[in-house]
Amino acid sequence: MGKITGFKEFKRKDESYVSVKKRVTNYKEFTVPLSDKDIKKQGSRCMDCGIPFCHSGCPLGNLIPDFNHMVHQGEWKKASWILHSTNNFPEFTGRLCPAPCEKACVLGIIEEPISIENIEKNIVEKAFKKGWIKPQPPEKRTGKKIAVIGSGPAGLAAAQQLNRAGHNVVVYERDDEIGGLLRYGIPNFKMEKKIIDRRVDILKKEGISFKLNVNVGVNYKTSNLKKYDAIVLCGGSTEKRSLETPGIKANGVVQAMDFLSQQTKVLHGKKIKNQILATDKNVIVIGGGDTGSDCIGTSNRQGAKSVRNFEIMPKPPGQRSPSTPWPYWPLQLKTSSSHKEGCDRNWLINTKKFITDEKGNLTGLMTIGVEWKIVPNERPRLVEIKGSEEVFKCELALLALGFTGPEKTLSSELGIELDNRSNYKAKYGKYQTNIPNIFTAGDMRRGQSLIVWAISEGREAARQVDIFLMGDSSLPTKEGGDLPSL
Repeated sequence: MGKITGFKEFKRKDESYVSVKKRVTNYKEFTVPLSDKDIKKQGSRCMDCGIPFCHSGCPLGNLIPDFNHMVHQGEWKKASWILHSTNNFPEFTGRLCPAPCEKACVLGIIEEPISIENIEKNIVEKAFKKGWIKPQPPEKRTGKKIAVIGSGPAGLAAAQQLNRAGHNVVVYERDDEIGGLLRYGIPNFKMEKKIIDRRVDILKKEGISFKLNVNVGVNYKTSNLKKYDAIVLCGGSTEKRSLETPGIKANGVVQAMDFLSQQTKVLHGKKIKNQILATDKNVIVIGGGDTGSDCIGTSNRQGAKSVRNFEIMPKPPGQRSPSTPWPYWPLQLKTSSSHKEGCDRNWLINTKKFITDEKGNLTGLMTIGVEWKIVPNERPRLVEIKGSEEVFKCELALLALGFTGPEKTLSSELGIELDNRSNYKAKYGKYQTNIPNIFTAGDMRRGQSLIVWAISEGREAARQVDIFLMGDSSLPTKEGGDLPSL
């Protein structure tokens, strides 16, 4: 463990932020790192529990008490080795993961939990700074050829693991840059894209090939994949959820991911015709998740006149709800850094109509208050509250409603069976579809989920592919059942 009495002596200390006034003037990351001394103290808080529940909270099976102990001792290089033994990309998870490990931390029962995610980010950043993270090409090649479709966290993790097993791996990406939603779906103020680039450079030097602007099944025939011994589908869950609300086709009603990706592309010199902008507009973000939060932060940086956030669910409690006791993922109010930059949050509100002018341009939203009726043994029922109708000015409505599943082009072209949620069907732990040499992992298999689940599934699928091709595998595995998505 860290220091035996560390959890008694030291309080949790998190990174601070650049002031709101300053950070909304640009799209750079705005966290202010802690000193090495402070990070060591945070590692010292780890109790090295008899049963470390942080393991059950982490889909990757990260050896959290082990790397915390190394940080406490100042053994940063050992900490990096331990961290990378279970996580291919801790620089991604250390910035973007909601940290279910921290919600399962035993210390969190009575105190603020260990700052696991921040410790993780500091370990990997120091490792890059010191030059400890170097390409690790395999000593020999098997001669087997594998195609990985999609370069998000699941695809990249699968590709790196399979390459380490000695297979020849080619990653196909339909966009013009590597990274999937990490590249264009995540705003730069949460993760600057140089973070992706430096890791991709490592992967290339390890021997992985990348093919950009290749949309398999669209501008690249699926018949061309017959030359591969195995195929891993990691295309993500990208079918955007919409609404059946009158006026949904109005000019100014926009899918959140279109809005976010355009801004990131412009930042990196891409030309976008008629870019969607929040500048001087009354913006309403419909949907209260992380994507909605990203839209709020981006709207404020673009100079929106006002920003509101609509959520159809009730406002969560400020503390962990009794319905989700430790160590489960808590039902609890989350206030992001983007919320703190300026946003009027509204719960239990439903959009009834998008109001337009004679030219079809959005001018407002008509809403109604709602409540959820709970009847034993029945699904919760949404009930409108009579007399609660209201009209809000709005020139830009951003739909941050999540995704309904993966696109079906590849399943149709390749003959892949779907499950009852329209995801690509493959049993957890096996990742093999109804076509023996085709595997699938990440959001394409499990539905919209967390980045840690994507990396975990990419790693596990790689092992199953290796076993399929070679009869056995030396790639590591994480024991455990199919835990529910968060």
